Amino acid sequence: MTGPMGTEHIRNFSIVAHIDHGKSTLADRLLERTGAVSDRDKKDQMLDDMDLERERGITIKSSAVTMTYHRHGRDYMLNLIDTPGHVDFHYEVSRSLAACEGALLVVDAAQGIEAQTVANAYLAVDTHNEIIPVVNKIDLPAAAPDRVAEEIEHVFGIEREACIFLSAKTGQGVEALLDAVVDRLPPPADRLDEPTAALIFDSWADPYRGVVCMVRAFAGELVVGRKIRLMSSGRTYTVTELGRLAPMPTPIERLGCGEVGYVIANIRRLADVTVGETITDDARPAARPLPGYKRPVQMVFSDFYPGQNTDYPRLRAAFEKLTLNDASFSFSPHNSAALGFGFRCGFLGLLHMEIIQERLERESDVEVVQTAPTVSYEVLTSDGQVTRIDSPSALPDRSRLAEIREPIVRLEVLTTTETIGGVMKLAEQRRCRLLRTDTLGPTRVLLEYKAPLAEIVYDFYDQLKGISHGYATMDYDFVAFEPGDLVKIDILVNKEPVDALSMIVHRSVAEVRGRQMLMRLRDAIPRHQFEVPLQAAIGGKIIARETIKAFRKDVTAKLYGGDVTRKMKVLKRQREGKKRMKAIGRVQIPQEAFMSVLNRGDKS
Repeated sequence: MTGPMGTEHIRNFSIVAHIDHGKSTLADRLLERTGAVSDRDKKDQMLDDMDLERERGITIKSSAVTMTYHRHGRDYMLNLIDTPGHVDFHYEVSRSLAACEGALLVVDAAQGIEAQTVANAYLAVDTHNEIIPVVNKIDLPAAAPDRVAEEIEHVFGIEREACIFLSAKTGQGVEALLDAVVDRLPPPADRLDEPTAALIFDSWADPYRGVVCMVRAFAGELVVGRKIRLMSSGRTYTVTELGRLAPMPTPIERLGCGEVGYVIANIRRLADVTVGETITDDARPAARPLPGYKRPVQMVFSDFYPGQNTDYPRLRAAFEKLTLNDASFSFSPHNSAALGFGFRCGFLGLLHMEIIQERLERESDVEVVQTAPTVSYEVLTSDGQVTRIDSPSALPDRSRLAEIREPIVRLEVLTTTETIGGVMKLAEQRRCRLLRTDTLGPTRVLLEYKAPLAEIVYDFYDQLKGISHGYATMDYDFVAFEPGDLVKIDILVNKEPVDALSMIVHRSVAEVRGRQMLMRLRDAIPRHQFEVPLQAAIGGKIIARETIKAFRKDVTAKLYGGDVTRKMKVLKRQREGKKRMKAIGRVQIPQEAFMSVLNRGDKS
């Protein structure tokens, strides 16, 4: 297919699913069945380009591919936009769905509906996508497709007869799915005569050709050589190349209404392009931009410092390289008295942070020292101003502080009925408020909570897996910032506050968290010649204290016999010497001590 075709023969769809339910394998089978890849080029996870995606068996970046399906003597253009399944990459799913009319909701026939299946299905409904439920892995011995079809009917209200049963591994049922895509998904609206409007749903930087934008044309058409305008920035460029990924790049002269493809237009920097931006014709512009999608909100922050064999400029260059194809993470220079020069980085979630760290070490060969993750807060000052802060040290003085607002999320936990008690107890300890429970079948329950992000972002998922013997899954979605009874704990070492160790916590757990931090510090800081007090304070009030005992030299060893007052005099002199040393001596906190405290986080 070279030129544009009538929109009635185009289908744009995504595959959405919980992580590990066979999404990428199904995409491979669709590519094979439509002849998009030959037997010679065939490999597993065709659409996962990163080594990291292949190793972990997960999709991190969304990708789009165009297939041709021949049916009843007609060719249909099927544009598949593959999406990630992990909770951290929610924004990738939402922007992919904005470019589609339909979604294949894939559910594992053995495991059934999981937390992210529910979240992704709601996303599809919100973006007005037609849903085709797909029950995958029916070849497994533990598969119960009829039970899963019942669950789908109960949770989403889609009749069980509408489910397509297939095995992406063996290819059984793939033909029926392709027929369903053609028959049941609506074609794009025919708006070829209107002014050009194309939505950018992905972009990356090519070292030789500049920025490559993946677009979906909603109205008009894009033509090579024509001048285009980015509607929000107002910048103009000339289209130098158009093409489709099939899955190899295939250049074309024009991209018609309803089609999906890539645009290259001499855009030099990725920062010049915003995903969700509308491209229009400079000579005949559209009246208003297309509705974009919800921008990714960075919720987790962590400090990265150069490790051994890595210097600051090299770490900066590695971060700049990463931002070329991941605009959802940010970094800014940060300086700590304890750890030196580094960067404060913002991420979508913990897996996103882990992926960035691994890509830094793998793609740029740099070593990093990383602090424990924290979340961002909103602060209302006494003069009525609201600001976002991403580290406790940025909190204004108490005299100017009216309230601190913490990020609240809607948390969905799917677990087995036997472990529901343990899960509810864990949620209660983390200040989660139960909103509703939904029974999905005789053995599975969906719990919906309103939860503070700070309480679930660090080790909640690990503990949840432990309590539920690995069965529970969770998904969260940011709701709003809400005021809470939050306080900043300052950690004082030898009566001097250490900024890198301060933290914002709820007042009810302040004493416990403060004492935990002091006990870990006590074990991590080496002993000195004088006694070192460790204190946790809220404002001017000390709420916990630990002491690192001094080295004690036996100064009375050379004394033998005689009056006891001789010993008393020598011990008194030693005490006075230590007191003088304490007044002028500084406590040396080695970097390893900082890292052992910060990396372990709060496991209360």
